[in-house]
Amino acid sequence: MSVPEDEERLLPLAQRWPRASKFLLSGCAATVAELATFPLDLTKTRLQMQGEAALARLGDSARESAPYRGMVRTALGIVQEEGFLKLWQGVTPAIYRHVVYSGGRMVTYEHLREVVFGKSEDKHYPLWKSVIGGMMAGVVGQFLANPTDLVKVQMQMEGKRKLEGKPLRYRGVHHAFAKILAEGGIRGLWAGWVPNIQRAALVNMGDLTTYDTVKHYLVLNTPLEDNIMTHSLSSLCSGLVASILGTPADVIKSRIMNQPRDKQGRKLFLCNYLLFDENALCLWGNKLI
Repeated sequence: MSVPEDEERLLPLAQRWPRASKFLLSGCAATVAELATFPLDLTKTRLQMQGEAALARLGDSARESAPYRGMVRTALGIVQEEGFLKLWQGVTPAIYRHVVYSGGRMVTYEHLREVVFGKSEDKHYPLWKSVIGGMMAGVVGQFLANPTDLVKVQMQMEGKRKLEGKPLRYRGVHHAFAKILAEGGIRGLWAGWVPNIQRAALVNMGDLTTYDTVKHYLVLNTPLEDNIMTHSLSSLCSGLVASILGTPADVIKSRIMNQPRDKQGRKLFLCNYLLFDENALCLWGNKLI
């Protein structure tokens, strides 16, 4: 049943434009969450890169001497070596990423739930539909947000490059976008998108499935009711499972996104002290060996 135009104008904005409102609300919530948790994300990225950085400096002998310091010591090391505010280095593209990812994922999930899959006759939304819808929504949201994720990862490593005496790659967020686009074209902005969407699919699958399963178990088998305590415990369990499932793809994604490139935009990878390009030609200085 359609609402008359005069009455529609009197409705709240959330009812007049429900999906746009959910996109904005999801983006605002994601911004607050990103500001609060970004130091943990930065620490995670630095830990994921340590093996790669050690191999570049020392070769295979670095496998036993890589300075893995753990989460807390790595965070303290960043504060001591680079400064407290460097714990938020790269937060701007991270906010961009969460606004696009969370908003795109929410809108896609709502569309899939209401239009594509639909609820059953008893108005119940089956778990398998939630899992598939969540995975598909995560894939769409992460694919759209990949350029911002790429810039975030590379800017998170700028402080480390400065400590190692390497030149900084970017002057800021917009310079990073412009430089990546100039060197690699549109495709360059989607470097690492395959493991990135795999991670998003795994995280959303683990998140939704674990949340519903744990909440259902707690309500049926414990004195807890369907309240904030039950939701909190279910969220903790779902976050743990989602992190375990998504971390391997997240490490691969971060390594690919931080990979050096030549002047033609081709990816380079390190093998002991030598660089190899995509055609497996060994480079030493400016000469081919």
